[in-house]
Amino acid sequence: MSDIKSMDAAEKVEIALDINGRVHRVRVEPRKTLVDVIRDDCGQTGTHIGCEHGVCGACTVLLDGEPVRSCLMFAVQVQGRKIRTVEGLQRGDDLHPMQQAFMDHHALQCGFCTPGFLMLAVGVLEKRPDISDEEMLEVLSSNLCRCTGYQNIIKAVRAAANAMRTAG
Repeated sequence: MSDIKSMDAAEKVEIALDINGRVHRVRVEPRKTLVDVIRDDCGQTGTHIGCEHGVCGACTVLLDGEPVRSCLMFAVQVQGRKIRTVEGLQRGDDLHPMQQAFMDHHALQCGFCTPGFLMLAVGVLEKRPDISDEEMLEVLSSNLCRCTGYQNIIKAVRAAANAMRTAG
C-alpha cells in the first residue's frame, strides 16, 4: 500500500476571520470557499450561494472595503483581512441607507440576489460617493437578478447614494 493520504482526509487548518468586526476562529479544510465558511462555520447566512462560479454576484461581500465574490476565494486566503457581510450593514435597529432604499423603492422580489446587490452598491459608494449614473449602471450589471428587471434596484441605489452623501 502507498503512503498517500486519502483525499477524503484533508487536514483542517485553524484560521481567524474578522467578519463584521467579530473574530471567528474556525477549523476548515484549505479548499473550503469563503462563502461556505461564512455561512456554515460562522453562522452568517445572509450571504447567499448562487452559481458558485463568480457570475451571479449573490455571494458578494466586502473584503477590506472592496466588493468580492466570496465563492471564488478560499477562506484561508483572507485571514487577517476585514470581511463585511450584509449582516454588518445594519447598526442596531437602524437600517443602512441602502437597505432602507431597497425597501422604499421595492427593489427586491424573491430577495435571493439582494444581499449581493446591497454589498456591491455599498462597497462602490463608500469608495466613490460621486460615481456617475453610467458608471453605477456598469457596476450593477455585474450582478444578476431574475425577478425585478433592475429598474427598482437602480432607483434604490440612486436614492441610497443621495442619502449616504447627505449623511456624511
